[in-house]
Amino acid sequence: MNILFLDDHANYRQALTYYYFLAKNLFMKTLALYLIVPFILSGHFVVSADEKHSAVKPEPRSGGWVKRHESFNERVAKGNVDLILIGDSITHGWEGQGKEIWEQYYTKRNAVNLGIGGDRTQHVIWRLDNGNIKGISPKAAVVMIGTNNSGNNTPQEIADGLKVITKQLREKLPKTKVLLLGIFPRGENSKDNRRQVNEKANAIFKNLADGEHVHYLDIGEKFLEDDGTLSKKIMPDLLHLSVEGYTIWAESIEPTLKKLMQD
Repeated sequence: MNILFLDDHANYRQALTYYYFLAKNLFMKTLALYLIVPFILSGHFVVSADEKHSAVKPEPRSGGWVKRHESFNERVAKGNVDLILIGDSITHGWEGQGKEIWEQYYTKRNAVNLGIGGDRTQHVIWRLDNGNIKGISPKAAVVMIGTNNSGNNTPQEIADGLKVITKQLREKLPKTKVLLLGIFPRGENSKDNRRQVNEKANAIFKNLADGEHVHYLDIGEKFLEDDGTLSKKIMPDLLHLSVEGYTIWAESIEPTLKKLMQD
């Protein structure tokens, strides 16, 4: 009887020890899930900079870009800015093919052109953090950016870039009404791959508007023929605007812009 008792006792202790460690391991795993899962779901899980895609990584450029960027900083430092237009070469072109239209619509509104040829979302993000809108409080900001990203980024990534830009404008210019424009059509017709990328990005852009501080407008169809083709009278190289193209741009956004600047 004693031998059986000792054997049973040993087996009992062995089993107790086994189940103790099993329960302890299960408890630690459960605790880990309890703490980590809500943390991830709350949106506080931070992705390292190396894991972020290019469209949201602030990035400066070199050469003449730096000089133009610095000229923007010098201009805004003088104040008297009621309207800013932010973008790439298409916005930059207000100083070229769009010059007369600019004088008609925007000079009297104390507008500043913040467009630089070749810019992508990441370059605009860097510029906005490095002086382009420092010390000003314009009534409205018009943003049209992303077509240069379409060869390297997905529609969602381009939209992510615009989301960062929108956030910057809201934080740095809280009194400014933001007008986001859909990326203009490019390429001869709807089969153009980069046009398709831009259109998909535009479909996401509209979700950034709140109808109060941030507004969205897609005027792309205004540039197209009835069959969806792009006329070289509007965009001679199927990307950049002619005088007629800038006229269409100004006339198409005028009702919305006028309202935003009066509010």
